[in-house]
Amino acid sequence: MRRIVTGLFMSLDGVVDADGDWQFPYFDDEMASEIDLGDSHTGGVLMGRRSYEGYDRLRSEHPESPVVAFLDSTPKHVVSTTLSTLDWAGAHVVGGDVESEIRRLKEQPGGDLLLLGSPSLVRWLLLRGLLDELHVLVLPIIVGAGVRLFEDMANQQIPLRLTESRALRSGVLVLCYIPAGNDA
Repeated sequence: MRRIVTGLFMSLDGVVDADGDWQFPYFDDEMASEIDLGDSHTGGVLMGRRSYEGYDRLRSEHPESPVVAFLDSTPKHVVSTTLSTLDWAGAHVVGGDVESEIRRLKEQPGGDLLLLGSPSLVRWLLLRGLLDELHVLVLPIIVGAGVRLFEDMANQQIPLRLTESRALRSGVLVLCYIPAGNDA
């Protein structure tokens, strides 16, 4: 069975909105080695509509980007209730009964599904027990405003188990969690 694994940059105050440039001063060789694009375990990418549109803009504006090269060669599964077609080769819409579609994707053979960005999709998957690993790189900065990873989850408790923690030279914390009770 395939797993859904996510990796997010997060400020110390929980902001994961990548529209700002607050994460760039921490991006060095050590942090770059933590980003797992295209490893041998990746069999596809899962993302929400807004993240897809952002990566599609990146493709237009910076076609030489290694992220674009990775996405060009990787199947893309885009969760959306508003899109019906996508113009990026290898991309398809996951719509309709999204939960059933994602469960079907997880049951297919192949490598893990890497969930890119999409904090609302991360929350949605966590609440349904569909996210298998949550990787967070916590940057030592407070940005004050932006989309927070766990906003809109009032009265929701999701026990997690820490499977890895390390501090990089820059002060960035690398944290990996799985839902409590899952084997890893």
